[in-house]
Amino acid sequence: MNLDDLAHELCNFEGVVRKKPIADIARMFEDVQSEYSGTIVDMGDDAAVIDIGSDEVILFAADGIWGKIVDASPWWTGYTSIVVNVNDISAMGGRPLAMVNVMSSSDEDVSNEMLEGMREGIRKFGVPMVGGHMHPDTPYNSLAVAIIGIARKDSLIRSDTASAGDAIILAYDLDGKVGENSPYSWDTTSFKDAETVKARYLVMKDIGEAGLVTAGKDISNPGTIGTLGMLCETSGVGAKVDLSKIPSPESMPLVQWLKIYPATGYVVTVKPDKVGDCIKAFEDVGITATEVGVITSSLQLEIEYEGKKACVFDFEKDIITGIKSH
Repeated sequence: MNLDDLAHELCNFEGVVRKKPIADIARMFEDVQSEYSGTIVDMGDDAAVIDIGSDEVILFAADGIWGKIVDASPWWTGYTSIVVNVNDISAMGGRPLAMVNVMSSSDEDVSNEMLEGMREGIRKFGVPMVGGHMHPDTPYNSLAVAIIGIARKDSLIRSDTASAGDAIILAYDLDGKVGENSPYSWDTTSFKDAETVKARYLVMKDIGEAGLVTAGKDISNPGTIGTLGMLCETSGVGAKVDLSKIPSPESMPLVQWLKIYPATGYVVTVKPDKVGDCIKAFEDVGITATEVGVITSSLQLEIEYEGKKACVFDFEKDIITGIKSH
């Protein structure tokens, strides 16, 4: 394995580089955001956090489904729209409450397939679709879903709160299969019963309420290292990761696994004395979790393998989303 080549490939992975416009979008709203004091967390995390004046907060997120997926499979587009939104609430230590959607298509068959996919996702994850908007006359097909959830204010899991010295744990549901529409999609839910699916996405709520982690994110389109990079960037820290410790499916090439969207996968940072308890919490619901590295103050995300090291991101100059808390 040429580690420098791998680092370059991960840094320039499409799932990573397509996040860069977020920096410009966030800047567009800077001068008006400060007027609204009820927001605890806005851009740069898996969900916004809205203070409602109680011990609980509202979590608010939205996702539009990648056009490549829409073109490949309208059914999977609908199903995925549920998966990714529930994961955003889960990653923050919350419980999802309800969703709305905006769907666009002039093709009745495509519309029906997207709706059937959403219907199955609702059945599987147990979160209702309570409204939305339909454009029946567009020359394109698209789907976006927004979700609200709720969490205890004192047990939020944020991505901007990691500190040097924290251990890094990667957690995946390895009982899955590569999706039909992309080599970078790992399906862990469509073939499981709803009870199992719910227990695995609510584990982050349990972990947050137990105070086991200092920061966390669900692993999304930027892949494992890209998602850890977003956490490091917004926390103003760096990281060292031993690739040989990362759990992965048998026979899958490492570079493919590092780029994959694992459907049920999390990166969390943990104080050293909480590592064992955190790993056990994941394993108790059937998720494989392993300590793979440490958060540093270097502002570099480094990977190592068999004694060799390479830098994937140098946050003195590299940008993923450009959003930093410090």
